[in-house]
Amino acid sequence: MGALLWLLLLVLSQEAEGYSGDGVDPEEVVGILHESISLPLEMPFDEEVENIIWSSHKRLATVVSEKEGHPATIMVTDPRYDGRVSFLEPTYSLHIQNLSWEDSGSYQAQVNLRTSQVSTMQQYNLRVYQRLSQPHMTVKFEIPGEEGACNISLICSVENAGLDVTYTWISWEDGADTAHEGAILRAFWRPGDKAVSYTCRASNPVSNITSRPIQAGSFCADPGYPLEKASTSFCLLAKGLLILLLFGTLAVGFWFIRVQTRGKVLRMKKLKRDRMRLRRKGRPGPSLS
Repeated sequence: MGALLWLLLLVLSQEAEGYSGDGVDPEEVVGILHESISLPLEMPFDEEVENIIWSSHKRLATVVSEKEGHPATIMVTDPRYDGRVSFLEPTYSLHIQNLSWEDSGSYQAQVNLRTSQVSTMQQYNLRVYQRLSQPHMTVKFEIPGEEGACNISLICSVENAGLDVTYTWISWEDGADTAHEGAILRAFWRPGDKAVSYTCRASNPVSNITSRPIQAGSFCADPGYPLEKASTSFCLLAKGLLILLLFGTLAVGFWFIRVQTRGKVLRMKKLKRDRMRLRRKGRPGPSLS
């Protein structure tokens, strides 16, 4: 308890000291939701470090470096990080586990030296993103009635996408690809045009995922054309196997019921014949129950 009180008094006494590092742009660090990240700390090679104060929205933790054979003392003061942070030796870089959205923001590391009244400050800007899921595509089309011509709108979206997501539509025609920036792509199709495949790519700083290709002209040629038709034949094969399995199960069930019913009928007929023979001999017949 006395050591912690001494550590707190030491930190408070050093808050009034000056520090260098003003005007330096913070280091940009990108983290992934529910994963871990490290904020690298550079230490001066020609100076002995007294302690390091890590802060975010408020003071996060204080590290007093080892001295005269005594191990370093670490005190985490922000309960939001309790059990989620560690300090990587020998520089005591900050390591955060199980990142949350609330961990985004600015961080500072104030390094106080033993032989100088001037502290050094290193600043960071942590941005937390999540990995993107499979893009969802929506097709809207309008047939004005002019020789079957069709106006097509392709819309790409990702569920719970978060910030800084970019969308790119890629069209494939005659072996060449063309990129179209934006979540919405508008195209024009008329009967006789070559089939063009479109693919949506969604990206953020931590992931890049591409959708399956679709042929938008199919929706204009057949207004009842569902989006699922643009998928691979795997889906149709899976549905066919499921139907075969269902029919096979029903066939086995009917066969089992028929065998049981036939066996019961045969037993009833045998009991009736035995009863008739016993009646002729004047003996009571067996029960049918």
